[in-house]
Amino acid sequence: MARKNYPLYETTEFDDFRVMVENAAQRFPERTAIAYKADPRDKSVVDVTYSQLRDRVRDLGTGLIGLGFRDRHIALAGENSYDWICSYLALMSIGSVVVPIDNDMPAEDMADILRTAECVGLLHGASIEPKVSSFRGQVPGMDSWLCLGSPGCEEAIALEEIAVSGREAFLGGDTSYYDTPIDPDRLATIVFTSGTTGKGKGVMLSQRNIALDMTNGMYYFAITPRTICTLPLHHTFGSTVILVGHISQGSTIYLSSGLRYIGAEIKEQQPSHLVLVPLFLEKLHSRIWTSAEEQGKASLLRTMMKASNLLRKVGIDLRRTLFKSVLAQLGGKLEMVISGGAALRQDIIDTFDGIGVTLLNGYGITECAPLVSCNRNKLQKRGSVGFPIKDEIVRIVDPDENGEGEICVKGPNVMSGYYKDPEATAAVFDADGFFHTGDYGKLDEEGWLYITGRLKNLIILSNGKNVYPEEIENEIAQIPGVEEVVVYAGEGGNLKNKELIVAEIYPNADKIHSIGVEDPLAYFNAEVKKVNARMVSYKTVNHVKLRAEEFPKNTTRKIQRFHIDKHID
Repeated sequence: MARKNYPLYETTEFDDFRVMVENAAQRFPERTAIAYKADPRDKSVVDVTYSQLRDRVRDLGTGLIGLGFRDRHIALAGENSYDWICSYLALMSIGSVVVPIDNDMPAEDMADILRTAECVGLLHGASIEPKVSSFRGQVPGMDSWLCLGSPGCEEAIALEEIAVSGREAFLGGDTSYYDTPIDPDRLATIVFTSGTTGKGKGVMLSQRNIALDMTNGMYYFAITPRTICTLPLHHTFGSTVILVGHISQGSTIYLSSGLRYIGAEIKEQQPSHLVLVPLFLEKLHSRIWTSAEEQGKASLLRTMMKASNLLRKVGIDLRRTLFKSVLAQLGGKLEMVISGGAALRQDIIDTFDGIGVTLLNGYGITECAPLVSCNRNKLQKRGSVGFPIKDEIVRIVDPDENGEGEICVKGPNVMSGYYKDPEATAAVFDADGFFHTGDYGKLDEEGWLYITGRLKNLIILSNGKNVYPEEIENEIAQIPGVEEVVVYAGEGGNLKNKELIVAEIYPNADKIHSIGVEDPLAYFNAEVKKVNARMVSYKTVNHVKLRAEEFPKNTTRKIQRFHIDKHID
């Protein structure tokens, strides 16, 4: 394999979170670090500079040390907020072991994580106080309860009280926040996987894992000055790529007020780049084409894109001018989108590229902190999730005749294992120290990585052929009127001696109505037959099933396949 060498971008290196925050405050003291709205209905925005962020983190850190939180396992559960960010950075900066928890998780699951991770304290938002109250006193060793944001938590200390006491202590000469060095290789966080295929496991990551994952990734792409945080920060895609990636580089992070506000926020806040999961990109892509169709300009837009692409081949790039009105829907200043977390359709990449927005598709997994590979600002390859990041080794194990096999990873960003689960840890590491991701893919002759599908989703036919549902889903997703689709092997009924590949579709009711569809099932059956005609015979979809509600998802908007009823009558 002849991998080409390409120039790397300059980036900021750091060993631990405390150094990262201090460096940013020293280099960009008056630059806005975090921006947010106290009330999403209000137009006024709260801007927090890097020096103010550093002071808040230091004050909280000093106060938390006073509570005995250094070196202890502390959980953090709450909605994305400035308080959440400061708490996370403060806990990491004093050497606590942080356990981020999904704010929407049921109380029983939340309590189970607290027990499994052996937490002694919980910082939580007032909105989940009823959940917390239901298990308070039922988690052995839990003796500290702290409340983020506004008052309303029973038996919990308000975060502001801790910050005030920490600030007073620091001004009085308490330098405990800075006195103890951070060991970047010791356990820093336990992140429970979101569980798209079942119960999650506690991924153990060090500060070095996270720092090097982002530093080595930043060598490959250049972050622009302003972004909007739409991802849940309890997940590594949010905490590593958005928080660590942007704070270390001095970018401004605007905290979204929630899903319902994102469209308006993009126009209002005018981000220069975004970090999104494919679902959000699919929504933006759909909005672009729906708007064009409603204005009767969809055909013109396609023609202009073709003409623009021809001009680009001779070195003339007019995209930002030709598609100014389309870009205005995205705030007008959007230059780049980083996507990860799931497969992304090529037609979406082509649309964004066509209007002048660079879309960098990448691949990551929680166990790798999470970034494994990514495309680059000036270098992308169609269908690929890019090169493995700097110092990352990717190996394809047990490849088939097409070179497709399990993706295995080795590098400084890879976890040490699953917390209190040596059997699960042993099952995913081989004798050479490679982590087996459970994802299928291949490497081409130049080292570009391609994702085929998830091992646990793989359909193995009786003739030995492998069917990757994601490949078929990507084709069906392009049918007008498909909002979501999942492909799987049907179960039950008379299927004992018959293999049935099922495409279950959640239709976009407005879309199928607008194109005049009277019988949705008949329409989708006909369209899926067209897809079948383009596929090899063993990948043929035999049955189309419609559903009335969207598929169940986790908080990173990934479909939870294990919740889908695969029974076919």
